[in-house]
Amino acid sequence: MNITANPQSTPINKTGGWRTYIPATDYNKCIGCGRCAKVCPENAIKMVAKNGKQIPITNFDFCKGCGLCALECPVKAIEMKLDVK
Repeated sequence: MNITANPQSTPINKTGGWRTYIPATDYNKCIGCGRCAKVCPENAIKMVAKNGKQIPITNFDFCKGCGLCALECPVKAIEMKLDVK
């Protein structure tokens, strides 16, 4: 039985289904610094240009709900909320 993942197979292994909390971003508070994307251990947050501003977009297929993004946000624009699936 092979229990290891093949190289570069992470994008097909959606791992966010077991989380309890999800990050909710208040884009009115967000300053577009990108710290949330840098600290995300799953690389689930990407900075995207929208209306001339960089904003974080979370891919919930991979977000584990760890809350590091919310802890690192300097303006507290990210709040962890209960994930109601």
